[in-house]
Amino acid sequence: MREVKVTELPVDVVNLWRNRWLLLTAGTIDECNMMTVGWGSIGYMWKKPFVQIVVRPQRHTRKYVEQSDSFTLCAFPEKYRKDLAKLGTISGRDGDKLSKTGLTLKVSRRVASPSYNEAELILECRKIYYQDMDPRGFVDKTILENYAENDYHRIYFGEILSVFCE
Repeated sequence: MREVKVTELPVDVVNLWRNRWLLLTAGTIDECNMMTVGWGSIGYMWKKPFVQIVVRPQRHTRKYVEQSDSFTLCAFPEKYRKDLAKLGTISGRDGDKLSKTGLTLKVSRRVASPSYNEAELILECRKIYYQDMDPRGFVDKTILENYAENDYHRIYFGEILSVFCE
């Protein structure tokens, strides 16, 4: 993998979230949890390149994001699509879900949270802000259809410290 400047991110970011999915991982190489994410954004705010992720309160990974000062987001070749589907549906509360996939952890270069040997894109991020989503802010009320259980996401912003790609 080679490191690239964040301003040279070599992907269509809408397609990345919508169709490719990303694997969010927080914690340490010795104790972490991961979940597949398909909602988020990449941009520039507070004079920093950032990624914005959202995690529902019942997700096991949220505990790890809360306790960590960093997280990684990784994209994979299509052959790992089934692994990402598993990691998005199996809870880490029930055991070592990573062992049910073909993915392997590796130490990240600039953050404590690990990344993956099989990834073709790695974003290493330092957590810089969070806020609970407030349903009163939905101008488009159809968005509420995504929250039948009133389990509104917590929004996290992470400064993108490093980008690695093939």
